[in-house]
Order: sequence, then C-alpha cells, then structure tokens
Amino acid sequence: MLVALAGALFAGALARDGVDAWVAATDLPPVLAETGVELRDRDGALMRAYPVADGLMRLQPPPPAAVDGRYLAMLQAYEDKRFARHAGVDPLAMGRAVVQALWHRRAVSGGSTLTMQVARLLEDGGTGRWAGKLRQIRVALALERRLDKPAILSLYLTHAPYGGTLEGIRAATLAWFGKEPARLTPAEAALLVALPQSPEARRPDRHAEAARAARARVLERMRRAGVLSAEAAESAAREPLPRAMRPFPMLAPHLADRLRAADPLARRHDVTLSAGLQARMQALVAEAARRAGPQISAALMVADHRSGEILATVGSPGYGAGDGRQGFVDMTVALRSPGSTLKPLVYGLAFDQGLAHPETLIHDGPVMFGRYAPRNFDGQFRGDVSVRQALQLSLNIPVVRLTRDLGPARVMAALRRAGTDPQLPGGVPGLAIALGGVGVTLRDLVQLYTALAEGGAGPVLRLEATAARQMGDRVISDTAAWQIGDILRGLSPPHGAPAGVLAYKTGTSYGHRDAWAVGYDGAHVIGVWMGRADGTPVPGAFGGDLAAPVLFEAFGLLKPDFAPLPPPPPATLIVGASDLPQPLRRYRPRGAVLRPAGGPEVTFPPDGARLAAGDGRLTLKLHGGAAPFTVMANGRPVGGAFHGREIDIPSPGRGFSTLVVVDRAGRAARVSVELE
Repeated sequence: MLVALAGALFAGALARDGVDAWVAATDLPPVLAETGVELRDRDGALMRAYPVADGLMRLQPPPPAAVDGRYLAMLQAYEDKRFARHAGVDPLAMGRAVVQALWHRRAVSGGSTLTMQVARLLEDGGTGRWAGKLRQIRVALALERRLDKPAILSLYLTHAPYGGTLEGIRAATLAWFGKEPARLTPAEAALLVALPQSPEARRPDRHAEAARAARARVLERMRRAGVLSAEAAESAAREPLPRAMRPFPMLAPHLADRLRAADPLARRHDVTLSAGLQARMQALVAEAARRAGPQISAALMVADHRSGEILATVGSPGYGAGDGRQGFVDMTVALRSPGSTLKPLVYGLAFDQGLAHPETLIHDGPVMFGRYAPRNFDGQFRGDVSVRQALQLSLNIPVVRLTRDLGPARVMAALRRAGTDPQLPGGVPGLAIALGGVGVTLRDLVQLYTALAEGGAGPVLRLEATAARQMGDRVISDTAAWQIGDILRGLSPPHGAPAGVLAYKTGTSYGHRDAWAVGYDGAHVIGVWMGRADGTPVPGAFGGDLAAPVLFEAFGLLKPDFAPLPPPPPATLIVGASDLPQPLRRYRPRGAVLRPAGGPEVTFPPDGARLAAGDGRLTLKLHGGAAPFTVMANGRPVGGAFHGREIDIPSPGRGFSTLVVVDRAGRAARVSVELE
C-alpha cells in the first residue's frame, strides 16, 4: 500500500521545478558488472564458465537482438508495457497500482518499470520502503537519460535473478534448459518471465507447484494481451517443468585453466576446439582409463594437420575426480618419455642423408657403442631385416645404428625444427634419444606428426580461434615423409580395426611408464597417452595394446570415413632391394669401406663392440663370401683355412683389436672390438 502510494505521490512531483537538476545530480551505481570467464569453441558454443568473485553464475549477456524475440515480447507485456515510451517511470502503471491498493486495501500490482527493476538490481535494494522506492525512481530516471533502451534491457538480462546462484538470462537458460537464449518455447519463456519476481520461492526444482502456477499466470496474461494464441498458451501450460538445474559445461577444463591463468583480465577465450567433438573425446578417454584399471590416467589430442587447428584436447579422464587418477594433472603438457614414437623421425632423417632406403637391409644383432649396449624390447635379435621391417617391428638396434651416424644433435635439431620443445635430463643428447631418452609432451608429438603428415613441413599447432595459420620449418623432405607414412600405414591395426588407413606408431617407455599411439590420415592427426600421472610403472602396459585401440576409436568418433593418405612425390624411388643402387642395398656406417659385391661380412662381433675376454676364445660369425676364409687379428694370421661361417679363434688379448676376414676371392671384411 505504502509502496504504491509513494509512487503516485512522486509521479505528481515530476512537474515541480528542480526535478531535472535532482535527476542530473544522481550518483549512478556501477553498470559494468563482473561476468564470469568463458571458454567458447570455434562456433561460439560455451565450453566452460567460471563464477564471478561472489560465487554467482553471471555470464556475458547477449545483445537483446540475440535473445528469443517472443521472450522479450512476453517480458515487456508482463512487466512493462510502455517500456519503449516512458522515461524510466510509468505514471499510468503507478496510478493503477495506487488505485488497486486503495480499493483492495493491499498491493495487487506493482508500478515498477523494467528500468526501476534494473535500478533495484544494480543497487541490490528493497522495494517496500519509501526511501528505497524513491531511490529506484531517481536512479531509473537517471539511467534513461544516460543509456538507451537496448542498454537498459541488456542490464536487466545481465542481473535478473533466476534461482540459486543464477543471475542473468544466459545462466538461466543454460542451467534450466541446457541452451543459449536465442530460441525458447513459450513455456520456457513464461517461466523465465515469472522467476525473477520470486526466484527462490518459484524454483521449479524445489517448488514445482509455485513455479507452475506463476508460469500459468504469465501465459494467461499473454493470451489476454494477444502475445500468444489460446492454443499456444494452453499447450505451454501442459509442458513439464525442468526438474533440476543442469550443470554448466565442463569441456577442456585444463585448457580453460591455463588460458585464464595466462590472461586473468580476459573474460572470454575463443578457441579452435569443437565442443561436440571435445565432449565425445572426453567420454572416450574416461572409458579407456576405466577399462585400463585403477589409477590409470589418459590424455588425447586431435588436430587438423592441414590447418594446424587443435580440435580437441583431453588432459585426463576426469578433471578433479577423486579416484586416484590425479585428474587435475594435464597430461597433454606433461613431460614424458616418448618411447619408440621418435623412431620415424630418425628413419626419415636417414633417408634424407642417403644412409638408407625403406628396402635397405640393416643388421639387427648385438652391438655396443662405448658402454651403451641397446637391446630390443623382447630381447631377441632378427639378423638382417629391411629398414621397413625394422621400423614396423620397432626394433631398437637398427635405429640406434642410424642415430649414431646421424648424430644425436641432428635428431634434437630436427625435433626443434618440428616445433617441439624436447628436454634432456643431462643436457647433452645421446644415442638413447632414439628410444625415448628425452622428455616431450603429447602436444609435442602431435606437432611432430603434423609435420610428417604434411610432407615434412606442417603448420604450427594453434588453439586461438583468431590466430592465423603459421607454417613451421621443414623437418624432412616430402619424399622421406611419404616413405615414413607408407611404412607406418603397413603396421597391423588393433583387432577389429581397418588396415592400411592410418599411418601410426606406438611406443612404450622404459619400465612401462608410458603407453603411446600417434597416427594420421590425410586430414587429421591424433595422439594418445596412457599411464600413471605420477610416473609409477604399469607392468604389462604396451602402447600397442593400451593406446592403439583408443587411437582408432578416436578416429571413428571424429568422422565416419578415413581421409586417404597422399600419393608419393614424383622423385620417390619405389623399387625392391635388388634394384637399389649398390650403396643403398645394405646399410653401412659412415666411413665404412664398401665391401665388394658378394664378399664376406662379419655379423658377430659387430664393429665397435665391447666384449668380455671370457675363456680365451672368440667366436666370429660370417655372412657372404666364398670359403675358405683366412682370419687375421691385429695383422697376424690366426689358425689355418676355415670353411665354416662360425669360426672359433684364440682371443687376441685384452684391449682393442682389429679383426680381418679374407675369403677365397681376396675380398675382405674388417671389424674393431674391445676385449675386457
């Protein structure tokens, strides 16, 4: 009663002298409210939102033009019919409120305009006292003088309360209906009109009957006002109410945290990710980790290797989950050992340096480089194999041989040219980098394979939606890159997966701490890591068994069909081993003298080996050549003529020795060894 009377009295006072000065002197409350930081995908869809400092979910408001027009029409028809015409106060509405209050001896309707409600929301003030109402009138008049109608409406859409911690139309539609406010049904719009009048008492999840009754009143008035037809109003009244608030999106939470920390003042971060794809990949990673067992974490990254855009990035199976998987750790940027996933780079460099061709024969047997004696993962040796087989079988000894000739520094330089940031524990690269003795991130590996997929020089990966495509440095030639892809597409896929559609490589780090799978087709590259976030070994975990199936599943969720891999560049030499130029038929270390065709080769001990002196005997194993053979140790003949290809000779003694084997045709092979 008093509230309505106050409005009527002041309406009459508007004609008095000095009102203009009184309004002009009004100190307005701040109209720029803090809104929560948002992560938006490539199409503008919300991926994550943070509450503001006081815990409210207040999001950046859309312009009124981007809000459902029927909702705006219903809001103004219900709350403020003359919003477009009045100057902040509606004398007719206030007069009606006073008359109704006097007749019914209680407040029947309010006289507040939308502008007056904005004034109350900005100052968080009450409406039931004279001073409060007069203050709202004064602020409303001042707001109308300083802002246009769309700006005032935008303030209402930013601050109106909708229950709980929800403030503003976007927070309301996302929480109650799971969508942006661009398109609302009549039932949804009517509920949103009714909620701000009593946001807690009308919450549909707690007070469904009150919410239904309030919505029905709005719908009935809209019917009478001609905003809705009778059929539309009746149908909307029968629609079910939302039973609970929906959680706000929690997509790419690790990335959102990093971007927010890097730029605390930015209220919105637009990224290249796809919200729908991100949701599917997060579900895949969570399921893969669950299948793998307790405490197993996982991470995944998807990129378009043509544009460099990262389309999905999953740092863990569950952000903040308390299941022992340490979900708060973003494993896409954690330094880990890459296992065998760097081997394709080494082979690509070797192709460019003329050291090998995919069909070149290379020996897989015991070897020592100083004190370093690499071993294959299964402890077996396979003798002569093609380079293609060596990479597909992920043999260790052949790739270390090539790394020795290339030089570890060359491999490290290529990694950096690819756009990665490899970290060495000791600072000086050694031969072990070919087997994973270097720290890289999942993003690093996806960046490296982007270059391989794009013919040896790919774009720099990017997350910022507004960033331009930037090309990285060339890592290997287009011919070498195609050869690597051709070899990797020949790997056997996981059970049930299609063959020959992905060029991919798996890897397992020392102690089974990391399981990897990275692969690409003609358009996209995906990297998968699995293991424990704290680096604890996972016995029996292999990249081929654990990560490779997830890689193929991820491609299946990405798109229905694989994009074809590119054809070979014109300069590619595609021949069998027998048609290769003589120097490429069999791998030899740099500086080695070319053995005459058909001549002998010492397969054991390998050149540079360090052996135990043992019982005073030394066994030589030969390949090729024509018997009988003569053996010399340090320039002196040892024994007589040998007809077999496994020759037992007296040990030449501790220290360094040079062994030479000469066959019947005078062709020779030479190795140097150290006996301890």
